[in-house]
Amino acid sequence: MPRTKECKAHIKAAGPADGLEVGQFRALVSVFGNQDSMGDVVAPGAFADVLAQWKASGDPIPVLWAHKWSDPFSHLGRVLEATETADGLEVLGQIDDLDTNPTAKHVHGLLTGRRVKQFSFAYDVGEGGWIETDDTDTYPWGEYYEIRRFSALYEVGPCLVGANQETALLAAKAADLARGVKEGRVLAQAHYERLTAAHAAIGEVLAAAEPAKARHTPKTSAPPAAPAAGAATPEQQTGQPPADPTAATEPVPAKSTAPTPAQVAAWADITNLTMESAS
Repeated sequence: MPRTKECKAHIKAAGPADGLEVGQFRALVSVFGNQDSMGDVVAPGAFADVLAQWKASGDPIPVLWAHKWSDPFSHLGRVLEATETADGLEVLGQIDDLDTNPTAKHVHGLLTGRRVKQFSFAYDVGEGGWIETDDTDTYPWGEYYEIRRFSALYEVGPCLVGANQETALLAAKAADLARGVKEGRVLAQAHYERLTAAHAAIGEVLAAAEPAKARHTPKTSAPPAAPAAGAATPEQQTGQPPADPTAATEPVPAKSTAPTPAQVAAWADITNLTMESAS
């Protein structure tokens, strides 16, 4: 499954007001040497192979809105130029079909109005590794994951911060952690303790969110066994009439399936942990 990476958009130009053709934009979509929201650092030259692959194919790199691959109207256009500069990956993009695609027209307005603040791209990592550093002001954990080569670049495009960004981040960083441990990397005690606490909290949230049907399926009891031949029935023994099977019983209020405030707070802590540096 391709990963996606967001960064603050450096929109250098957009449209005729900036000396470009209608629908064109120029933006820096990835910054070299800068730790991003996933705790990764993209090294200069990381895009060289994938840019060469796209050039050899003769096909343009797609421009998509917010990675909506299944929505044909979110396929906005194509990349006209893609170049690694000293700062990062810079692209000149063309948004097509402004007269017939309402999504393209609206996104173009967001770009020219400087109301979109992030760009993103979908990728696979070909080569990378953990780097230890004494610069704890920049890298609080004393290390970061350096991406040295991308093996695939699927698309680029403008986007807002998605609602599922935290979930995707958690899954991606968990995969990085697992890969590192399998390769013999020692997990710091602080990392281990915080991840153990996160694991317990996630379990509580999942238990609280268990489907209502599983939690509240009424239990049925087997009918009472018939008394043995010659034995007195319970009614004969107690002198009381049999209970009316049709009598209504007091309903038991269903327990809420929503997580408690404490569990929500725990999930927020996990998300903040991951977004800070879960590497």
